[in-house]
Amino acid sequence: MKPVINPNTEGIMPPKNNPEKFIPFFKQYKLWIIIALSLIIAAVFLYYFVFGKAKVIYTTVEVERGNIENTVVAAGIVQPINYVDVGAQTSGKLKTLKVKRGDQVEKNQLLAEIDPVLAQTSLTAAYATLENTTSQRSLKNAQFVLAKLQWNRIEKLYANQVVPLSEYELSKANFDVASADLASLSAQMKQSSASVNTAKANLGYTKITAPMAGEVVSITTLEGQTINANQQAPNILRIADLSTVTVWAQVSEADIVRVKLGQDVYFTVLGQSRKWNGKIRQILPTPELINNVVFYNVLFDIPNNDRALHIQMTAQIYIVLSQSKNVLLIPTSIIGNANDNAKINIKVMNSKGDVEKRTIILGIRSEILTEVKDGLKENEKVVIKEIMTSTKTKSALSAGKGR
Repeated sequence: MKPVINPNTEGIMPPKNNPEKFIPFFKQYKLWIIIALSLIIAAVFLYYFVFGKAKVIYTTVEVERGNIENTVVAAGIVQPINYVDVGAQTSGKLKTLKVKRGDQVEKNQLLAEIDPVLAQTSLTAAYATLENTTSQRSLKNAQFVLAKLQWNRIEKLYANQVVPLSEYELSKANFDVASADLASLSAQMKQSSASVNTAKANLGYTKITAPMAGEVVSITTLEGQTINANQQAPNILRIADLSTVTVWAQVSEADIVRVKLGQDVYFTVLGQSRKWNGKIRQILPTPELINNVVFYNVLFDIPNNDRALHIQMTAQIYIVLSQSKNVLLIPTSIIGNANDNAKINIKVMNSKGDVEKRTIILGIRSEILTEVKDGLKENEKVVIKEIMTSTKTKSALSAGKGR
């Protein structure tokens, strides 16, 4: 076929069956899409490399040298190591009270007196009963001696068949009755003597003395009050030896498994910066339930010769599980949940300002600080936080406008 020449165009028109006329129209847009995406990516890279760069700001702390302790913290109460509640063993009105709170007393010192009228009356009555019983026993003893003589005489006559059997039996019966009466009065005399001794003791109990040396820490009965010792054992006052006190520490069941006898312990009290030191001497086996939490009482003794500690003081107690002195320390927040003697990786900033990874070995850990056994030196900077930032340069137009 001969080509057809279009007078309005230059060149030769292709024949109607040319394959180019069948190219899909979307393929032409694909090229433009690729070009557009390439331009966008190039623009983004150009923006970050020309107008700003990402920067990391590091927060660091220096490795310090110091002391560290791993402790169990507990609350406790100061109590006297030795004390006694002084009570009354006889009834009556408290006539005089010869001491007051805070007084120092010696052993066997007179503390109080109960009105002795009732006790003295009981003693007088006991003596009268004893005298009466003694007189009756003397009478029965004379009757016994007479009955024995008569029975011995009748026994001989009966053996020689001088008196009948009935007389012998009557004499023997009289002797037995006299012997029984004498035994009964002897028992009553013992009972009367015991009553006298009891009355004497009750009279002695009207004078109340100190069973031990110490300080009067409380008084529960005042002068003029009536004491009834028949229904209960009333307490009048308490004496305590405050030269040594015992601290009762309440340790939770979660921590008690780490507490052992002989461990070092120290504590402070409210309002004072002074620290007292001791060693655990006893762990009581029976727990206490406080607000649905199980606590065990841990006891340790503290000398108190200067009387700086008073009973019922609240103590903040620290039981030392382990400790190290003059060691390298870093914040515990850096190591996360790592345990003692663990190996972990951390970031360290060198003298040039570059950050490098370092493997360290941990030691004792507390809530705030952790010991570093190996891998760091004193005053080295440890990274504790990283912040990503970007710094942008100002364009010439912005600089010209003062922006």
